[in-house]
Amino acid sequence: MTQTTIEKRAYTEQETAAYIGMSRSFLRQARMEGHRGNRTVAPPFIKIGRAVRYLKEDLDQWLNNHTKLDHLSQEVAYYA
Repeated sequence: MTQTTIEKRAYTEQETAAYIGMSRSFLRQARMEGHRGNRTVAPPFIKIGRAVRYLKEDLDQWLNNHTKLDHLSQEVAYYA
């Protein structure tokens, strides 16, 4: 018997939270509120019927778009 491994392209909310290291409540809240003030923008998502899914390539891009900091004082300069 041959076992085939299929790499998922679309992740559930629970899988997404684990993949990006954020909570499911962050995903829900960010999805409902959109971009507000100093809050972190949610990763892009798709809806298939009532199901919410996140595409792996969107998650990778979302993670890559966040600034890497050496220390917290950079964050102040970055947002100034």
